[in-house]
Amino acid sequence: METVMWTAPVVAVVTLAVVAGVRRAPRRGFRRLVALNVAVALGALVVIAVLLLGAVDPAQAQAAETTARDEAIWAAWLGAAIAVAGSAIGAAIAVAYTGAAALAAISEKPEIFGRAMVIVGLAEGIAIYGLVIAIILIGSA
Repeated sequence: METVMWTAPVVAVVTLAVVAGVRRAPRRGFRRLVALNVAVALGALVVIAVLLLGAVDPAQAQAAETTARDEAIWAAWLGAAIAVAGSAIGAAIAVAYTGAAALAAISEKPEIFGRAMVIVGLAEGIAIYGLVIAIILIGSA
């Protein structure tokens, strides 16, 4: 639960910064988004480095092992939910664009129906990848 208390504000700040950056200057929004992602990635690397360099006492780790197992199960379910939701949203966006383009192409040349549907089907594959990741995460918990 303590992990959520620390990560929720970070996620909220990053989300608000991305939305504000893209709304102000759509052309420069991508550069700002990349810079923000690099900053968050470097922060995560610093946290990982601190943990790997022994900031945690082994006695504390042993006492918290049962709690860590419960948190691992919770985190696996949360990760699975994020994987499915993200892939479903991504697939929806991909199908929206490819479907519209496929309909426009089919209206001009009806003989390319099969190829257009294959492309739309490939966009649907994104959702299947998220489902596979969710199954792997839940199975590992």
